[in-house]
Amino acid sequence: MQIRPLPFPSRRWMLLRALCGAAAVQAPLSALAGFNFFTSEYTATRDELQAQIAKRFPVAERYAEIFTVGLRDPQLGLDARGNRAAITATLTIASPLLAASPVQGVVSVSSALRYDAAARALRLDQPKAERLELQGVQGRDAERLQQVGAVVAQELLQGQVLRSFTAEELTVGRKTYEIGDITVQDDGIKVQLK
Repeated sequence: MQIRPLPFPSRRWMLLRALCGAAAVQAPLSALAGFNFFTSEYTATRDELQAQIAKRFPVAERYAEIFTVGLRDPQLGLDARGNRAAITATLTIASPLLAASPVQGVVSVSSALRYDAAARALRLDQPKAERLELQGVQGRDAERLQQVGAVVAQELLQGQVLRSFTAEELTVGRKTYEIGDITVQDDGIKVQLK
């Protein structure tokens, strides 16, 4: 049996080619990987988000003009049940008042997510320190330093960008999409395009 090519492309094939062509013109191939304009969704993978977060660290802030708290080496965690993201980072607290300065530790902060339309960015919102462990400090000093570390870690991560979008990424043809509902999954974060 011999298969003959169709003399003219089908309408469905031409429409698909036109749609794919319009998307490719508006957004680079790397951006298309997570966009699904047919279902009106974008999915950012854990690896993509981890790479974006790593670029924004280390961060540090002074507290009460006595302590300097720093965060580095962030690791992203995703909680699909709670619809929250988590950042676990190495924590450093330095102060001239501390005998063993700086004090090292680990902090885990969980956070809700929100979309900042003006900046076209997916951000952490109202982060909460869930766990903080310090090395080499015990008793009342450990309790006070844990409180300082938790407060500053929350302040440092409030509004932290997980993923930013360009106008080109959110535009197909003449339509520009906005970000709607945000859903945390086990392996990424899905946002609705509306």
